[in-house]
Amino acid sequence: MLRLLHTADVHLGARHTDLGERAAVLRERQFAAFKTSVELALAEQIDIFLIAGDLFDSNTQPRRSVERVAAELGRLARAGIRTVVIPGTHDVYDGASIYRSYDLADMARAPSDWVVVLTPYMPEIVFPPLDTIVYGRVFDTKRSPRSPLAGLDARSDTRASWKVGMVHGSLAIPGRTESDAVVVTEEEIAKTGLDYLALGHWHSAIEGRAGTVSYAYSGAPEPVAVDQDGAGQVLIVTLDDQGGRRVVTIEPKRVGQTRSEKLDLDVSGVHSQPELVDVLGRHADSNLVFDVRLTGLFPDDLDLDPDEVERSLAPSFLRFRLRDNSIPASPEGAVPPPPDTVLGAFVRNVEDQIAALEVSDAPAPSAEPGAVLSSERSEEVDDLREVLRLGRHLLEGRQVTL
Repeated sequence: MLRLLHTADVHLGARHTDLGERAAVLRERQFAAFKTSVELALAEQIDIFLIAGDLFDSNTQPRRSVERVAAELGRLARAGIRTVVIPGTHDVYDGASIYRSYDLADMARAPSDWVVVLTPYMPEIVFPPLDTIVYGRVFDTKRSPRSPLAGLDARSDTRASWKVGMVHGSLAIPGRTESDAVVVTEEEIAKTGLDYLALGHWHSAIEGRAGTVSYAYSGAPEPVAVDQDGAGQVLIVTLDDQGGRRVVTIEPKRVGQTRSEKLDLDVSGVHSQPELVDVLGRHADSNLVFDVRLTGLFPDDLDLDPDEVERSLAPSFLRFRLRDNSIPASPEGAVPPPPDTVLGAFVRNVEDQIAALEVSDAPAPSAEPGAVLSSERSEEVDDLREVLRLGRHLLEGRQVTL
């Protein structure tokens, strides 16, 4: 049995220029998630700690930041856990690479085969005690000249039984990823004969299988953008030989603090601004990115300042955003638009359809007093009235978001 911890896209040292004063907070969260990943590896007695690219957000980092990382990798080495890193597209292995400037193994005070950075000149590492070989196919340019999996046939490699690959790039998706710097196809993955392929570059966790090869993106351990979905975890990967049958088990483990939540709130049920602040304030959480959208009909008697609400609640969240997509109710007794305008023609057309439905389904003269339209006709009339209301708002120049 072989146990791996797979992470990627930690992006330590990211500037987060859009966050202002809170940028430093998110940078510390990213390092905290990395440290939590290390502690998880120690607790789970992992064999190899895999970092599939973009450990650093750029190749320009102060020495103290690299030392913090090396100290964590040293903890792993002293506990008998090996680390394998590949450069990504942010910390690319070019002439200015951070991995050329600093020797992580030396800084971690660990033997060179306990903290390994795979490069174009050292594309794999064999760990005889684990009967494992790890392949890391990277280039010394951000844009790859070819597929990193080209020519990789792990089946024919007899140096070890377990075959693990690492790539930082995108899965080929027609119409979406052709222009990415590094692209691999599922067909190429299947041909490698690997037991497991650890992928980096996508910040949301995804698992898949190509032929006999299991692959996964771990996602970023802490969101790199505060409203990023699918981030916040690492993967514990177990490779087991069960009577000659290779079984790969992938288990997500949460290590990040930041959570994202979206809420659509019908403003027609809100009676005052203090009430709205109170309702939304119940979600207060310093780890929460809370995105609220006001929808529905805006009552005439509601005095609401969305900017003021946002400023009031912002300190209670990691980030709080309030968008007003509600629409004002049509005033009672509104003057009909002139019939020779687009709006007038629209209103007349829809009102004629409503009248036709009501006439065609009207109760017979002998019907009981209070008889109403059939439920089917009633729903059609309600739908047309909604069309009329929304259409008037649009044609009168009001913004409507459904």
